[in-house]
Amino acid sequence: MRKPIYNVMKFDNLKEMLQKSGEKFGERPAYIFKTGQPGKFKEITHKEFREEINSLGTSLINMDLKDKRIAVISENRYEWGMAYLAIATGTGVVVPLDKALPNNEIENLIIRSEVEAIFYSKKYDEIMNSIKEKNNTNVKYFISMDLKKEENGIYSQKELVEKGKKLIDSGNREFIDSKIDNEKMGIMLFTSGTTAMSKAVMLSHKNICSNLIDIASTIKIDENDRLLSFLPLHHTFECTVGFLYPILKGASIAFCEGIRHIGDNIKEYQISAMISVPILYENMYKKVIKGIEKKGKLESVKKGIKISQFLLKLKIDIRKKIFKEIHDNLGGKARLFVAGGAALDPETEKGFNELGITMYQGYGLTETSPVIAAEDDKYQKIGSIGKAFPSLDVKIENPNEDGIGELLVKGPTVMIGYYNNEEATKETIDEEGWLHTGDLAKIDDEGYIFICGRKKFVIVLKNGKNIYPEELETLVNKIDGVKESFIYGKPEDDGDYKICAKIVYDKENCNKIYGTENEEELKKLIWKEIKKVNKTMPAYKYIREISLTKVELIKTTTQKIKRFEEIKTVMSK
Repeated sequence: MRKPIYNVMKFDNLKEMLQKSGEKFGERPAYIFKTGQPGKFKEITHKEFREEINSLGTSLINMDLKDKRIAVISENRYEWGMAYLAIATGTGVVVPLDKALPNNEIENLIIRSEVEAIFYSKKYDEIMNSIKEKNNTNVKYFISMDLKKEENGIYSQKELVEKGKKLIDSGNREFIDSKIDNEKMGIMLFTSGTTAMSKAVMLSHKNICSNLIDIASTIKIDENDRLLSFLPLHHTFECTVGFLYPILKGASIAFCEGIRHIGDNIKEYQISAMISVPILYENMYKKVIKGIEKKGKLESVKKGIKISQFLLKLKIDIRKKIFKEIHDNLGGKARLFVAGGAALDPETEKGFNELGITMYQGYGLTETSPVIAAEDDKYQKIGSIGKAFPSLDVKIENPNEDGIGELLVKGPTVMIGYYNNEEATKETIDEEGWLHTGDLAKIDDEGYIFICGRKKFVIVLKNGKNIYPEELETLVNKIDGVKESFIYGKPEDDGDYKICAKIVYDKENCNKIYGTENEEELKKLIWKEIKKVNKTMPAYKYIREISLTKVELIKTTTQKIKRFEEIKTVMSK
């Protein structure tokens, strides 16, 4: 089992985490916001954040919501985090909902989760008013993050905080003194998928806090770091790593204004660390390299990399000086990028590390709170997801001749189970407590884990060979002008599969690269590039057919390809 690198403060639940870290970092900024004036920011300290959590929690208990389920849905914002922790650290069970779901699915999840209150932003006014009128759920309290005062039976989060402050001032300590059962469900999370397919994952404080301690013992951020919150907060990766972890460590959080503003936000807020999905970093890296090429500096940067890599062996790090211009374009403070949610292109990881921005790849599941393994300040191997976290055991079930089999994990971060779904729980967690991840992987002699693809998406050929779509997609995505790709097996008359690629191309860039916007001509030119990719692989992996489109692939809110949906699309043509 891997050992921790750093000493970490111990805590058993999120309430204790807030108390202990609040005592240490109370005066440090927890959140930073833009004001109307350029370069001027408003800050909320860790002490103020915790006081508002206590006030809101006190109001919720006063509304008879103790031990009840309460949902939260909105874009990433301060009020989301306050509501989440006010529910989780003394009131009841928090149910974060996916902000991108259509109205009918939001309604279905509210019914399925049996919540009795819901926090939401004005974007959801219409659906909430509709649910309120239908009166077909258990919801007694609709709480707006934007209303200043109660209006037409809709409560105001701001007003509840003020009421809670008054209750505390008058001696009410019900929330402040409330006890947490570390083993019981404290968080209910729905997996991605349609409402019929999604499962409700039950997580305890023990689950989440074990994961936080693992993260803190291996990847270092401190009170001087500032993180950009970009991925949806309802997702466990962003919630645990991008929200709860910085709150534990006394760091500060700024909110991204949207994907188009990411570059500007990194500069404006002087972001030092970021948690996101591979596609974002891969696009950032491509832009960095294109910018270097445009200025005719690619050769000098390559020389700089050689020199700096040699000096690193002598423990001399001059990367920030040599690549100052690149660092300045990223605000001058960026030092740590962590990727998760899908496979990271090794070239992007290697490239950022060479330029002096530490880049790690991690891996996890909602069912494991979520992080199972990650590269870190001691253990890094490009292309791997690092080693399993200190509190966890992992193994490969039924490995083939290449050592590839299903990755299994056991430890304190493994979920309690799926709510009201004993059958699915038994399918996922075996009698010995091993959780079956559904991912195929191999573990090398040093304990580094390499993910090969989803078990259910592997294309098995007649000759018994396995094709892992993600592996081929990484290669295709490197072709100039290709935005993203989807590899699938098309059934043949002989019972075998033809390997095909659906390619999303960038019209503007393709015109610059290939000198044409004509799709048929582009298809011929990109097919030539595919043939070059084929030559790097054994014949059974060859891509035999391609199709081109400008339409983005169907994805989840964390940018994972919805493979079943895409299969339906390509097979219907």
